[in-house]
Order: sequence, then C-alpha cells, then structure tokens
Amino acid sequence: MKLGFLGAGNMGGAILKGWVGSGAATETVYVYDADAEKANAMAALPNVVAVRDMQSLVDAADTIIIALKPNVFDAVIPDLAACVAASNANNAGEYPARLFVSIAAGISIAWLESVLGSEAGVIRVMPNTPAMIGCGMAACSRNGQVSDAQYDVVMRIFSAIGKIVPVDEALMDAVIGISGSSPAYAYMYLQALISAGVRLGLSEADARVFAAQSAMGAAKMVLETDESPEQLRINVCSPGGTTIEAVNVLEKTGFMDILEQAVDAAAEKSKRMTR
Repeated sequence: MKLGFLGAGNMGGAILKGWVGSGAATETVYVYDADAEKANAMAALPNVVAVRDMQSLVDAADTIIIALKPNVFDAVIPDLAACVAASNANNAGEYPARLFVSIAAGISIAWLESVLGSEAGVIRVMPNTPAMIGCGMAACSRNGQVSDAQYDVVMRIFSAIGKIVPVDEALMDAVIGISGSSPAYAYMYLQALISAGVRLGLSEADARVFAAQSAMGAAKMVLETDESPEQLRINVCSPGGTTIEAVNVLEKTGFMDILEQAVDAAAEKSKRMTR
C-alpha cells in the first residue's frame, strides 16, 4: 500500500499523526493540501512527504484518504478523477485497484462512485474530533470493489486513533447523531458542570478537572464493564443520598428526552444533506 492524504487540516492531520505515531507507517506517506503550509507541517513527521499538487499525490499513492470538507467536493473530486485518469494512462495500469477513503459527512459512496467511476474502491468513514488525541470513534462502510486486504489496512489506520466499527451505510445518519456530533453535546454537559462548580466556589481549573475526569471515568465504566448505563446509574444513587436528588431533577426536566431529540435532529440533518 502506498498511502496518500488529500487534505492536511485538523481531521486529516489527526489521522496522519495517529497512523505515523502508531509505528505502523513503515512506508512513505504522501500528503497534499491546497494550503502548502499545512502539508509542509505534516512533512516534519517521519516517513511523510509533502507533494506539490494533486497529480503528484495520485501518481505516488494507490490509497488516498480524502480529508476534505463536504462543501469542496463538487470542485475537487472531479479534478481528482481527472488526475486518476491521467495517472492510469501514464503508468499503464500500475495502480489498477485504487482505493479512496472519504471522511466527509453527507457524501455517499454512490456519489463518489458517480464521479470517480464504478470501478473505484470506496470506503466511507465517519470519524469524530477526539481522533485528534487518539480517542476517536469512527464508523465505516465499503463498496464491493474494496478487497479484504485494503479494508484491513484502513481499519488499522483508524484503530491507531481510537476505535472503528463497520456499519451498513444506511446507518451512517444514526452514527453521526450519536458519535460524529456527540462530542459537542458532551462539551455542553461539561461546560454546565464547570459553571456550576465555579458558582459553588471551586476554581475554574479545579472544576474543569473534576468534571472532565468524572465524565471520562463514567465512559470507561460503560466500555469496560458488562453493566448497562442504567444499572451503573442505579449503583451510584444511594437511597436518600445526594446523587438521587440530582437525578430526580434531570428526570423531571426531561434530560434524556432532550438528548434523544438532539440525536434525532442531527441524524435528520444528515439525511437531508446526504447525496
């Protein structure tokens, strides 16, 4: 596999740094960004080379991670397809099975196939921003042109920056609601806890640590024990204690219903914008 990154912004850079940092990137990784400074910054990493244009990236790589925002796909992906056609002609089929990995919300596998060609191997991945610190959560779907070997490599790349789970592409809207967008909900929850802590007399720095560490610990309990979130909540709520008092307020104000409505709104937006 010869890996290339089209885009070296926050998410593309996070994936690239995670892959290189895992020690698994034993071959040269190529990167191109319209902002040359971003690409050159990535070139400071071991085994990473910044290339001058998209054609150079396509000529060098047989697996391309498209780390671009959805609003530029109409302009960029046709150019990418043209570069692939030119490279195939010049290299006389050196890369007959190119793989494209898209991390953009709202861009379906079918749309990518319509531009890149039905013979293109396409994997759609939906990551989230904690990938920047190696704690990401991603979902992936692939078309029928992707070999098991190609798929395994992509799974390893995203496993280097967190967790990745294969899903049917029809479930991507749900994934966006509960994973892709949900860090924002968590930050709002933490912001409220920190604000309450400051109001009750803690310093902001201490309140930040108390809130964030507790949330991280609760998340690990869900991931690393067999008990349901409901049972874990019950375990914390001693009868007549402080926690049950707080939980009663959350239940009366519809806390869980509000979160489900937020997830539904994100999923519905994803459906409307997908093409």
